[in-house]
Amino acid sequence: MMKKTKRPAEDSVTESSGNVFADLGIKDADAYLAKSVLAIHIQRVIKKRHLTQDEAGQILGIRQPKVSAIIKGRLDGFSTERLFHFLNVLGCDVKITISRPHPQTAGQVMVM
Repeated sequence: MMKKTKRPAEDSVTESSGNVFADLGIKDADAYLAKSVLAIHIQRVIKKRHLTQDEAGQILGIRQPKVSAIIKGRLDGFSTERLFHFLNVLGCDVKITISRPHPQTAGQVMVM
């Protein structure tokens, strides 16, 4: 479950960090953003192949309600590894790169 922090006043404006989950103060924001991007790619492949949710579920080895959850962004029940696997099953390559360390700042997870 996502944990929220205190929100700014409604009339204030804050520039986005590029991660809506971080902007909302959600713990593990990088992981939530990564899973969201993976889910968007899954949804795009399903749409491009004109698959129904039932058909996609058969291909992915899950039931239709789980496909619906992915498409709607309800991702708490899915690990990034499982989403990687779904993309592989749908014919997508998943590439992971590791940057050189930058000791002055913490690293982050990015999915493109």
